[in-house]
Amino acid sequence: MSKKKGRLIIISAPSGTGKSTLIRRLMELRRDLVLSVSATTRSPRKGEEDGVSYYFVTRERFLEMIGREEFLEYAEYVGEFYGTPKKPIYENIGQGKDILLEIEVQGAKQIVEKEPDSISVFIIPPDIAELERRLRGRGTDSAEKLAARLERARLELEEKVHYSYVVVNDDVTRAAEEIISIIDSVHSQKNTDY
Repeated sequence: MSKKKGRLIIISAPSGTGKSTLIRRLMELRRDLVLSVSATTRSPRKGEEDGVSYYFVTRERFLEMIGREEFLEYAEYVGEFYGTPKKPIYENIGQGKDILLEIEVQGAKQIVEKEPDSISVFIIPPDIAELERRLRGRGTDSAEKLAARLERARLELEEKVHYSYVVVNDDVTRAAEEIISIIDSVHSQKNTDY
């Protein structure tokens, strides 16, 4: 019998869908999941730890990493780079561990192209009204910024057709259990080793 190989599990969702809360719940329910840590050129925020929250690197170092093709995916956003380093991903997969990637839509596309055996899951809210309620409830955005977030969320929701699975986050525990069922189902299928 061959050793089980780990899988990349891509989780994407529009802002306000409860993705971070859902991922925390997944990690509580499945201690064998490993959460991928991204690299970034931005400065650490209060409470963030290097190697835990992100790998904080200089712009020069990030560009060197791009040149050496050390990323599964990367993007520049608001003047800062963000990327998913390959090495820890492949080390964990080789050890049979499943890697959870919390990633935006463009990065997910890059990864699925490179790793077609990835499990891609798109998280959606029960409906747009609930999404708006959640975003308003944060109380952090002006009316203009809120409108922009809602418009971006509507556009991102159209991307769900590019994912293998769509999960409604109407209840965080139920949604987490559904994702765990998806992971278990994929592992139980024959010929899942790559």
